[in-house]
Amino acid sequence: MPSGRDLPRGEYPRPQLVRKDWLCLNGRWNFAIDAGGNGEALGWPARARLAERIVVPFAPESRLSGIGCRDFMPCVWYARRFVVPASWRRRRVLLHFGAVDYEATVWVNGQRVGFHRGGYSPFAFEITSTLKSGSNLLVVRAVDDNRTGLQPCGKQSQRHESYGCRYSRITGIWQSVWLEPVGPAYIRSLRMVPDAPGGRLCVQVEIDRPHKGLTLAAVARAAGRPVGQASVAANSSVAACTLELSYVRNWDLEDPFLYDLELTLSDGQQVVDEVASYFGLRTITLAPPAIYLNDRPVFQRLVLDQGYYPAGLYTAPRDSDLKRDIASAQQLGFNGARLHQKVFEPRFLYWADRLGYLLWGEFGDWGIERDNGEALRRLAAEWTQVVLRDFNHPSVVGWCPFNEGRPWADPQGQCDVYELTRALDPTRPVIDSSGYHHYRTDVYDCHCYEQDPRRFAALFRRFARGGEPFYNHPGQAPYAGQPFFVSEYGGIWWNPGQKNDAAGWGYGQRPRTKREFLRRYRALTTTLLRHPRMCGFCYTQLYDVEQEVNGLMTYGRRMKFSPADIAAVNRQPAAIEKAC
Repeated sequence: MPSGRDLPRGEYPRPQLVRKDWLCLNGRWNFAIDAGGNGEALGWPARARLAERIVVPFAPESRLSGIGCRDFMPCVWYARRFVVPASWRRRRVLLHFGAVDYEATVWVNGQRVGFHRGGYSPFAFEITSTLKSGSNLLVVRAVDDNRTGLQPCGKQSQRHESYGCRYSRITGIWQSVWLEPVGPAYIRSLRMVPDAPGGRLCVQVEIDRPHKGLTLAAVARAAGRPVGQASVAANSSVAACTLELSYVRNWDLEDPFLYDLELTLSDGQQVVDEVASYFGLRTITLAPPAIYLNDRPVFQRLVLDQGYYPAGLYTAPRDSDLKRDIASAQQLGFNGARLHQKVFEPRFLYWADRLGYLLWGEFGDWGIERDNGEALRRLAAEWTQVVLRDFNHPSVVGWCPFNEGRPWADPQGQCDVYELTRALDPTRPVIDSSGYHHYRTDVYDCHCYEQDPRRFAALFRRFARGGEPFYNHPGQAPYAGQPFFVSEYGGIWWNPGQKNDAAGWGYGQRPRTKREFLRRYRALTTTLLRHPRMCGFCYTQLYDVEQEVNGLMTYGRRMKFSPADIAAVNRQPAAIEKAC
């Protein structure tokens, strides 16, 4: 049953666990701001009518939501009615949310069905027992205050206005909401571990309500042709099998080949659940000074992407906008991105998988008091959900739970989150904290916004000769030979029409001409490409964001320079690629 046609962001939201039957709940909902937090006492969990109308999945701060309120909204309410398709009768029904910022409480027909905390992670509730024939009422309350020190909020401003590198807030629902039917037992989650050298895929599936007689069947296809299959009993909560592949083709930057995967859960002869997915075969290994992709050194030519959109803020207006941002970065000669201080929606990662684009997954940790135990507990819980959500994407080549920030009073907190990440995913490298104090890390990095090309090169000269890397912060763990890269640099201020310097900012003195900009860009970037111990770079940034005007594109995604000129710099051979 196609269910999202003609609705805002109506494409299926979860590309790696797809069911044919589903119902998109995006579109117009009733909405209210509850400044006093009294909605529950006033009976709003059972109220369909609220004061305003909002377009879901766009946050109420955005223009596309139809609300456009930029003030703090500590509590907001949503309500809408829906009808369950008659064909779903006698099936269990799940209610899914892609993301709600920050604490969500959900009622169906006046009955509370669940609570979730975390502004970046998905969640779902079974609502079968609350449903009735005909119209059903869905109500959501979102509580959001990023000034408590307990709430990870990324770059969202903690003042009334945007400022510096802090941007517009988002509140409440900002990813898709949908329903889907499942059987008496169903596939709750899927974990895929590719073994490219062995030509096989290890599949682990979590089963809801397993019982004797259940069987899980998995079939891998390449261009529609079956190339591997396996079947295993599913009478416990986890079922695992290995698919030996008769056709082996790696996922790579120039050839992002993806296999299709079909999973069928059967009870005897009866199919109770079917899902479709996909996977890529590739290896990521650390071989200092390089990071290897499929047993060859690949210099990571990354760009900083903050995932903001002028009309939708955290939410892209269209699925095609996600694809366009990746295609634009590739046109500029980048082969990947740091997903900066935000957990991007799954469909962005889907397009990265399809287009052959490397991603470093990062958490939006800014906003928490690092030495507050409750804040760290909340961060670790949500970060766990994020890593598990994105584990299967071949485009994701590393994790980074923290970015910059002041030194910890007790560095063990950062070390614990590093160890947690490694335990959740031992297949990828982890940077404990991007650019600043490293205490335990697989990849060493620094941030450097020196604008003078000669001084910039001088900062890394000693490291090229075998010495310690630049930006070795006091008190951090000494460099131990890990792969090293400059994970933020450049940020060159370029906004020629700007009359008032206070209206926007970038790093360093503004170049006077495009030619001067390109000279600086070439000199800074070439220094890193030619460095014998550098495994990559990350340029700040792909596009302007609000008052930060140092992007290679405008906030509206217009190229500021000829893409060919930027790409000619970025695509120069790197020293580590020529040396191996």
